[in-house]
Amino acid sequence: MNKPVISLSGVFPPVPTPFDAEGEVAIRKLIENLERWNQYDLSGYVVLGSNGEAGFLSVEEKLRVLEAARQAIPPDKLMIAGAGCESTRQTIALTRQAAQAGADAALLVTPHYYDAKMTPGALAHHYEAVADGAPIPVLLYTVPKFTHVDIDTATVARLARHPNIIGIKDTGGNMAKMADTVRLTGPDFQVLAGSAGFFLAGLTLGAVGGTLALANVAPQKCLDLHRLFKAGQMEEAAALQRWMIPVNAAITARFGIAGLKAALEMLGYYGGPVRSPLLALTGEEQRALWEVLTEGGLL
Repeated sequence: MNKPVISLSGVFPPVPTPFDAEGEVAIRKLIENLERWNQYDLSGYVVLGSNGEAGFLSVEEKLRVLEAARQAIPPDKLMIAGAGCESTRQTIALTRQAAQAGADAALLVTPHYYDAKMTPGALAHHYEAVADGAPIPVLLYTVPKFTHVDIDTATVARLARHPNIIGIKDTGGNMAKMADTVRLTGPDFQVLAGSAGFFLAGLTLGAVGGTLALANVAPQKCLDLHRLFKAGQMEEAAALQRWMIPVNAAITARFGIAGLKAALEMLGYYGGPVRSPLLALTGEEQRALWEVLTEGGLL
Protein backbone atom coordinates (compact mmCIF):
# COMPACT_ATOMS: atom_id res chain seq x y z
CA MET A 1 0.00 0.00 0.00
CA ASN A 2 1.39 3.41 -0.98
CA LYS A 3 1.69 6.28 1.46
CA PRO A 4 -0.64 9.29 1.10
CA VAL A 5 0.79 11.78 -1.37
CA ILE A 6 1.52 14.88 0.71
CA SER A 7 4.71 16.80 0.09
CA LEU A 8 6.43 18.24 3.14
CA SER A 9 9.01 20.06 1.07
CA GLY A 10 9.51 23.67 2.09
CA VAL A 11 9.06 25.78 5.20
CA PHE A 12 6.36 25.40 7.86
CA PRO A 13 6.16 27.92 10.73
CA PRO A 14 4.93 26.40 14.00
CA VAL A 15 2.58 29.26 14.77
CA PRO A 16 2.01 30.61 18.28
CA THR A 17 -1.48 30.59 19.75
CA PRO A 18 -2.43 34.20 20.56
CA PHE A 19 -4.14 35.05 23.84
CA ASP A 20 -5.81 38.31 24.81
CA ALA A 21 -5.18 40.30 27.99
CA GLU A 22 -7.64 38.08 29.90
CA GLY A 23 -5.86 34.92 28.79
CA GLU A 24 -8.53 33.81 26.32
CA VAL A 25 -7.63 32.51 22.86
CA ALA A 26 -7.60 35.49 20.49
CA ILE A 27 -9.03 33.93 17.34
CA ARG A 28 -9.19 37.17 15.36
CA LYS A 29 -5.49 37.84 16.03
CA LEU A 30 -4.60 34.34 14.87
CA ILE A 31 -6.42 34.95 11.61
CA GLU A 32 -4.73 38.33 11.13
CA ASN A 33 -1.27 36.80 11.66
CA LEU A 34 -2.02 33.98 9.23
CA GLU A 35 -3.26 36.43 6.61
CA ARG A 36 0.07 38.21 6.82
CA TRP A 37 2.10 34.99 6.68
CA ASN A 38 0.03 33.87 3.70
CA GLN A 39 1.77 36.57 1.65
CA TYR A 40 4.90 34.40 1.71
CA ASP A 41 5.48 31.22 -0.28
CA LEU A 42 5.27 29.01 2.80
CA SER A 43 4.26 25.40 2.25
CA GLY A 44 1.92 25.46 5.21
CA TYR A 45 1.75 25.77 8.97
CA VAL A 46 2.01 23.68 12.10
CA VAL A 47 -0.87 24.65 14.36
CA LEU A 48 -0.83 23.57 18.03
CA GLY A 49 2.80 22.55 18.13
CA SER A 50 5.18 23.31 20.99
CA ASN A 51 5.30 26.99 20.03
CA GLY A 52 1.51 26.97 20.02
CA GLU A 53 1.47 26.23 23.78
CA ALA A 54 -0.65 23.20 22.95
CA GLY A 55 -0.06 21.64 26.34
CA PHE A 56 -1.88 24.56 27.98
CA LEU A 57 -5.04 24.43 25.84
CA SER A 58 -8.23 22.51 26.46
CA VAL A 59 -9.59 20.24 23.74
CA GLU A 60 -12.34 22.76 23.06
CA GLU A 61 -9.79 25.54 22.64
CA LYS A 62 -7.66 23.39 20.36
CA LEU A 63 -10.60 22.70 18.07
CA ARG A 64 -11.53 26.39 17.93
CA VAL A 65 -7.95 27.23 16.96
CA LEU A 66 -7.82 24.53 14.28
CA GLU A 67 -11.17 25.52 12.76
CA ALA A 68 -10.24 29.21 12.65
CA ALA A 69 -6.77 28.50 11.28
CA ARG A 70 -8.15 26.29 8.51
CA GLN A 71 -10.47 29.10 7.41
CA ALA A 72 -7.49 31.46 7.13
CA ILE A 73 -5.06 28.99 5.51
CA PRO A 74 -5.48 28.71 1.72
CA PRO A 75 -6.25 25.26 0.28
CA ASP A 76 -2.83 25.12 -1.40
CA LYS A 77 -1.05 25.40 1.97
CA LEU A 78 -1.01 22.47 4.38
CA MET A 79 -2.33 22.66 7.92
CA ILE A 80 -0.44 20.22 10.12
CA ALA A 81 -2.21 19.85 13.45
CA GLY A 82 -0.45 19.05 16.69
CA ALA A 83 -2.63 16.23 18.01
CA GLY A 84 -0.32 14.27 20.27
CA CYS A 85 -1.65 13.41 23.73
CA GLU A 86 -0.39 11.26 26.57
CA SER A 87 -2.62 8.26 25.86
CA THR A 88 -3.09 6.47 22.57
CA ARG A 89 -6.86 6.70 22.95
CA GLN A 90 -6.75 10.48 23.45
CA THR A 91 -4.40 10.89 20.51
CA ILE A 92 -6.65 8.93 18.15
CA ALA A 93 -9.67 10.97 19.25
CA LEU A 94 -7.93 14.34 18.83
CA THR A 95 -6.43 13.32 15.48
CA ARG A 96 -9.90 12.45 14.20
CA GLN A 97 -11.25 15.78 15.46
CA ALA A 98 -8.34 17.61 13.82
CA ALA A 99 -9.17 15.90 10.54
CA GLN A 100 -12.78 17.05 10.84
CA ALA A 101 -11.49 20.58 11.40
CA GLY A 102 -9.61 20.41 8.11
CA ALA A 103 -6.11 19.31 9.07
CA ASP A 104 -4.11 17.72 6.26
CA ALA A 105 -1.84 15.78 8.61
CA ALA A 106 -1.29 15.24 12.32
CA LEU A 107 1.97 15.91 14.15
CA LEU A 108 2.21 13.58 17.14
CA VAL A 109 4.65 14.36 19.91
CA THR A 110 6.02 11.42 21.87
CA PRO A 111 4.03 10.54 25.01
CA HIS A 112 6.39 11.38 27.86
CA TYR A 113 4.77 11.59 31.32
CA TYR A 114 5.90 8.03 32.08
CA ASP A 115 9.18 8.64 30.31
CA ALA A 116 11.05 5.60 31.62
CA LYS A 117 8.32 3.35 30.22
CA MET A 118 8.35 4.91 26.76
CA THR A 119 10.44 2.07 25.38
CA PRO A 120 10.86 1.46 21.64
CA GLY A 121 8.12 -1.14 21.86
CA ALA A 122 5.72 1.20 23.66
CA LEU A 123 6.33 4.03 21.20
CA ALA A 124 5.96 1.75 18.19
CA HIS A 125 2.70 0.33 19.54
CA HIS A 126 1.38 3.86 20.20
CA TYR A 127 2.20 5.30 16.79
CA GLU A 128 1.04 2.25 14.84
CA ALA A 129 -2.28 2.24 16.67
CA VAL A 130 -2.82 5.96 16.05
CA ALA A 131 -1.85 5.61 12.38
CA ASP A 132 -4.28 2.72 12.01
CA GLY A 133 -7.10 4.85 13.41
CA ALA A 134 -6.23 8.17 11.82
CA PRO A 135 -8.13 9.42 8.76
CA ILE A 136 -5.21 11.72 7.84
CA PRO A 137 -1.46 11.07 7.48
CA VAL A 138 0.65 11.00 10.63
CA LEU A 139 4.03 12.57 11.39
CA LEU A 140 6.21 11.51 14.29
CA TYR A 141 7.47 14.36 16.47
CA THR A 142 10.54 14.05 18.65
CA VAL A 143 11.50 17.02 20.82
CA PRO A 144 13.63 15.57 23.64
CA LYS A 145 14.49 19.04 24.99
CA PHE A 146 10.91 19.27 26.27
CA THR A 147 9.82 15.64 26.62
CA HIS A 148 13.09 13.88 27.58
CA VAL A 149 11.90 11.08 25.30
CA ASP A 150 13.45 10.34 21.92
CA ILE A 151 12.65 7.79 19.23
CA ASP A 152 15.65 5.73 18.17
CA THR A 153 16.33 5.32 14.48
CA ALA A 154 15.50 1.62 14.41
CA THR A 155 12.02 2.40 15.75
CA VAL A 156 11.60 5.26 13.28
CA ALA A 157 12.57 2.86 10.47
CA ARG A 158 9.98 0.36 11.69
CA LEU A 159 7.28 3.03 11.85
CA ALA A 160 8.24 4.39 8.43
CA ARG A 161 6.97 1.14 6.93
CA HIS A 162 3.43 1.96 8.08
CA PRO A 163 1.43 3.25 5.08
CA ASN A 164 -0.06 6.16 7.06
CA ILE A 165 3.13 7.40 8.76
CA ILE A 166 4.70 9.77 6.26
CA GLY A 167 7.47 11.56 8.12
CA ILE A 168 9.06 12.98 11.24
CA LYS A 169 9.79 16.36 12.71
CA ASP A 170 13.18 15.98 14.37
CA THR A 171 13.99 18.77 16.82
CA GLY A 172 16.77 16.93 18.62
CA GLY A 173 19.62 18.45 16.62
CA ASN A 174 21.63 15.22 16.45
CA MET A 175 22.84 15.32 12.86
CA ALA A 176 24.27 11.79 12.89
CA LYS A 177 20.88 10.49 14.01
CA MET A 178 19.07 12.51 11.34
CA ALA A 179 21.39 11.15 8.66
CA ASP A 180 20.76 7.62 9.88
CA THR A 181 17.00 8.25 9.86
CA VAL A 182 17.16 9.29 6.21
CA ARG A 183 19.35 6.28 5.39
CA LEU A 184 17.10 3.75 7.07
CA THR A 185 13.68 5.02 6.05
CA GLY A 186 13.92 5.47 2.30
CA PRO A 187 12.58 8.07 -0.12
CA ASP A 188 8.87 7.77 0.76
CA PHE A 189 9.48 8.91 4.34
CA GLN A 190 9.97 12.67 4.76
CA VAL A 191 12.18 14.26 7.41
CA LEU A 192 11.61 17.82 8.63
CA ALA A 193 14.39 19.71 10.40
CA GLY A 194 12.87 21.03 13.61
CA SER A 195 14.98 24.16 14.08
CA ALA A 196 16.43 26.92 11.94
CA GLY A 197 19.67 26.46 13.85
CA PHE A 198 20.41 23.33 11.81
CA PHE A 199 18.14 23.84 8.80
CA LEU A 200 20.91 23.75 6.19
CA ALA A 201 22.61 20.79 7.84
CA GLY A 202 19.30 18.93 7.84
CA LEU A 203 18.67 19.67 4.17
CA THR A 204 22.18 18.54 3.30
CA LEU A 205 21.56 15.22 5.04
CA GLY A 206 18.26 14.60 3.26
CA ALA A 207 15.56 16.52 5.11
CA VAL A 208 12.92 17.82 2.69
CA GLY A 209 11.99 20.93 4.66
CA GLY A 210 11.80 22.55 8.04
CA THR A 211 9.36 23.35 10.81
CA LEU A 212 11.08 26.47 12.05
CA ALA A 213 10.12 28.88 14.84
CA LEU A 214 12.24 31.47 13.04
CA ALA A 215 9.86 31.31 10.07
CA ASN A 216 7.28 33.15 12.18
CA VAL A 217 9.47 36.26 12.37
CA ALA A 218 11.72 35.87 9.31
CA PRO A 219 9.74 33.78 6.82
CA GLN A 220 11.53 35.08 3.73
CA LYS A 221 14.97 34.32 5.15
CA CYS A 222 13.93 30.71 5.81
CA LEU A 223 12.44 30.41 2.33
CA ASP A 224 15.60 31.89 0.83
CA LEU A 225 17.79 29.30 2.52
CA HIS A 226 15.63 26.48 1.17
CA ARG A 227 15.72 28.02 -2.32
CA LEU A 228 19.49 28.53 -2.25
CA PHE A 229 20.05 24.94 -1.16
CA LYS A 230 17.84 23.57 -3.93
CA ALA A 231 19.68 25.76 -6.45
CA GLY A 232 23.02 24.42 -5.27
CA GLN A 233 24.20 27.84 -4.06
CA MET A 234 25.82 26.41 -0.98
CA GLU A 235 28.12 29.32 -0.14
CA GLU A 236 25.20 31.74 -0.06
CA ALA A 237 23.07 29.22 1.86
CA ALA A 238 25.83 28.75 4.44
CA ALA A 239 26.12 32.51 4.94
CA LEU A 240 22.38 32.74 5.51
CA GLN A 241 22.52 29.81 7.94
CA ARG A 242 25.20 31.62 9.94
CA TRP A 243 22.95 34.71 10.08
CA MET A 244 20.08 32.61 11.39
CA ILE A 245 21.83 31.12 14.39
CA PRO A 246 21.84 34.05 16.87
CA VAL A 247 18.35 35.24 15.92
CA ASN A 248 16.94 31.72 16.14
CA ALA A 249 18.65 31.11 19.48
CA ALA A 250 17.08 34.26 20.91
CA ILE A 251 13.50 33.22 20.11
CA THR A 252 13.95 29.57 21.06
CA ALA A 253 16.46 28.45 23.67
CA ARG A 254 17.30 31.86 25.14
CA PHE A 255 13.88 33.50 25.58
CA GLY A 256 11.48 30.74 24.54
CA ILE A 257 7.87 31.24 23.54
CA ALA A 258 7.67 34.55 25.40
CA GLY A 259 10.59 35.72 23.27
CA LEU A 260 8.93 34.56 20.07
CA LYS A 261 5.73 36.39 20.94
CA ALA A 262 7.66 39.52 21.93
CA ALA A 263 9.56 39.40 18.63
CA LEU A 264 6.27 39.17 16.73
CA GLU A 265 5.03 42.29 18.54
CA MET A 266 8.23 44.15 17.63
CA LEU A 267 7.73 43.20 13.98
CA GLY A 268 4.12 44.34 13.81
CA TYR A 269 2.37 40.99 14.23
CA TYR A 270 0.24 40.15 17.23
CA GLY A 271 2.22 38.32 19.86
CA GLY A 272 0.32 38.88 23.05
CA PRO A 273 0.87 37.21 26.41
CA VAL A 274 1.99 33.69 27.12
CA ARG A 275 -0.21 31.46 29.26
CA SER A 276 0.77 30.88 32.88
CA PRO A 277 2.92 29.33 34.26
CA LEU A 278 5.09 30.78 31.48
CA LEU A 279 6.20 34.33 32.22
CA ALA A 280 6.52 37.37 29.99
CA LEU A 281 9.96 38.77 29.25
CA THR A 282 11.38 41.27 31.69
CA GLY A 283 12.24 44.75 30.45
CA GLU A 284 15.91 43.81 30.34
CA GLU A 285 15.13 40.69 28.30
CA GLN A 286 13.01 42.72 25.88
CA ARG A 287 15.89 45.15 25.34
CA ALA A 288 18.27 42.25 24.72
CA LEU A 289 15.85 40.73 22.22
CA TRP A 290 15.44 44.09 20.47
CA GLU A 291 19.22 44.31 20.09
CA VAL A 292 19.42 40.82 18.57
CA LEU A 293 16.67 41.58 16.06
CA THR A 294 18.25 44.95 15.22
CA GLU A 295 21.69 43.42 14.72
CA GLY A 296 20.08 40.79 12.52
CA GLY A 297 18.53 43.45 10.30
CA LEU A 298 14.93 42.55 11.12
CA LEU A 299 14.21 45.88 12.84
